[in-house]
Amino acid sequence: MAVESLMIIMKIYRNPTEEEIKCIVERPSINLASLQQTVGEVLAAVKTRGDEAVRDYEERFDHVRLDALQVSEEEFAEGEALVKEELKEAIRLAHHNIATFHASQRQEHPQVETCKGVVCWQKDVAIERVGLYIPGGTAPLFSTVLMLATPAKLAGCQEIVLCSPPNREGKIHPAILVAARIAGVSKIYKIGGVQAIAAMAYGTESVPQVYKIFGPGNRFVMAAKQAVSQQGVAIDMPAGPSEVCVIADDKANAAFVAADLLSQAEHGPDSQVLLVTTSEKLLAEVGQETERQLQALPRKDFAEQSLVNSCAVIVNTTDEAISLANRYAPEHLIIQTEDYERLTGRVANAGSVFLGPYACESAGDYASGTNHTLPTHGYATAYNGVNMDSFVRKITFQHLTQEGIQTIGPAVELMAEAEELQAHKNAMTLRIKR
Repeated sequence: MAVESLMIIMKIYRNPTEEEIKCIVERPSINLASLQQTVGEVLAAVKTRGDEAVRDYEERFDHVRLDALQVSEEEFAEGEALVKEELKEAIRLAHHNIATFHASQRQEHPQVETCKGVVCWQKDVAIERVGLYIPGGTAPLFSTVLMLATPAKLAGCQEIVLCSPPNREGKIHPAILVAARIAGVSKIYKIGGVQAIAAMAYGTESVPQVYKIFGPGNRFVMAAKQAVSQQGVAIDMPAGPSEVCVIADDKANAAFVAADLLSQAEHGPDSQVLLVTTSEKLLAEVGQETERQLQALPRKDFAEQSLVNSCAVIVNTTDEAISLANRYAPEHLIIQTEDYERLTGRVANAGSVFLGPYACESAGDYASGTNHTLPTHGYATAYNGVNMDSFVRKITFQHLTQEGIQTIGPAVELMAEAEELQAHKNAMTLRIKR
């Protein structure tokens, strides 16, 4: 049972029972039902009134009246001038690594002769129009521009539309504009929240309609994405608050572990962190380090609130630790143990895995090359993060010769007849007789 508190409010479990494990891996419930009326009204208004509705909601929610929704070339140039060269170089480095890693995911699909006269193959075809949503607010996520736009460009998407909320001067954060330019995106719109999802889903006079929408957002954005996904527009994945699980043994660096926990907790008050360790000594050291590092964080309040949803668990072995991590299915899994190479083979459920003392989550969030758009809320049991395949459709082809008809024709006739689908049988029978 939870017997004490780590730091301020983080619970500690020692050798938890099955019932306690169920509590540990359970996420806070996300009730989007209460948002449906508000979200539905915005979606309907944008679908009906287009740009006019978007401008009205921008004035209401982002407190700015916009004349033009699309970012102009002058605004791109202004943003370029406002970003320091050192940050531009960092963005270029990150873009290079992300592009290198994602380009390696391209696949060749050979033709396969399944039997005499029957040849099948598969082809990757890019989604023609995709929409990217990039949050602004307390943390303008220009890194997410790279994570989404880079594989979209590599996949060959013909049209990439990016929406991000403007500030009260009607400007988008300059680093977002620079990252978009480096990643090759030129269609950027100053639209946030539900109205951005609606504009991309339905299309307006200014915003092209897209076929799939990517990107994180608050609960209103999440609810809007879920709503449009039921109306013929695909989305990247279900999403919840961000999370990390850190597995550490007595050889782990306590300062590193504390920093990893806090780097996740500072995302927001609903973020969740889980520490699983085999060492009482490390647990105590992490507690001290976390308190020390917490005091220096500008987003200290967010991090403290996040710890309400978080806990630390003491187990006997690293095998028990990895089993618990697989039950939790974290968005990010960090393994700081001596035997991390052995444990790697046991990872079954995780969005992205960080191995050894130097692979901090921040590396994957920004510049190692892997994607940081990952499944949360336990969805890592069934979903993967964004990759090249997220931006393509796999279309299958088949070609049959006369020999192929003779080879599989009788089986097709029998199966169609057994399913009482006579037209299906006839389509094959006519060819056999021919």
